[in-house]
Amino acid sequence: MISHYRTQGFIFKKIDFGEVDRFYLVFTKDFGKLNLLAKGVRKIKAKLKSSLELFNFSEIEFVQGKNYKTLTDALIIESFPDLKRDLIKLKIAFRISELFDKLLKGEERDEAIWQLSQETFRELDKWKLKAPNSLESENFKLKIIYYYFLWNFLSLLGYRPQIQKCVNCQRRIDLFKKIYFSSSEGGVLCSLCAKRIKEQEDLSLNTLKLLKVILGGELSFLKRLKLKRKELEKLSKLSQNYLSFIEKTYEI
Repeated sequence: MISHYRTQGFIFKKIDFGEVDRFYLVFTKDFGKLNLLAKGVRKIKAKLKSSLELFNFSEIEFVQGKNYKTLTDALIIESFPDLKRDLIKLKIAFRISELFDKLLKGEERDEAIWQLSQETFRELDKWKLKAPNSLESENFKLKIIYYYFLWNFLSLLGYRPQIQKCVNCQRRIDLFKKIYFSSSEGGVLCSLCAKRIKEQEDLSLNTLKLLKVILGGELSFLKRLKLKRKELEKLSKLSQNYLSFIEKTYEI
């Protein structure tokens, strides 16, 4: 007897297969990351097509076949229309989907990551410009949602950086002296330990404070902060360096 499974899922990647079929990579509430085959979904009148658009949260049903898990039903829960009409929001959504693709391993349920994903995409979808003439600054600030997801996602995967004390000597960081961050060590370094660690970079006090707010898990508060472009650029560089190190670790 064939078993049917029903769950909620976030569609983050699609891969065409054969003439009319398609594989969907889906992060699900109950089964973690799944690779699901949708037969005939690329046909013009395929009934499941709209429910399986990228970045939908949908209720899905699938069966376990001999070689593949096959989708049998799908129903949209949230489609995030504003996100899909905004190129900056879409770019952020694709960056998040790349994180799912690269760093989520195996079929393992994770309620915390599921909640983080829902929170992030809801906030990304409803973000509104405060003023028509602030397009560039608002779009740049919008990227803080990506960094919020990135650092909390990495933390839930077991890569939460230590930012309260020096990761090497365990002394509390002196905020009146130079601060450093080491991706390989996994956190902040005091000025003394930084001299003995080859792989490290300067960390400004403002970037450290911003990182503390991000890892505090309060996105609504983070959005209200008056962030300067320079601070976000520093956060961007730090984030990319830390992510690159973790991706190399995953490849081992």
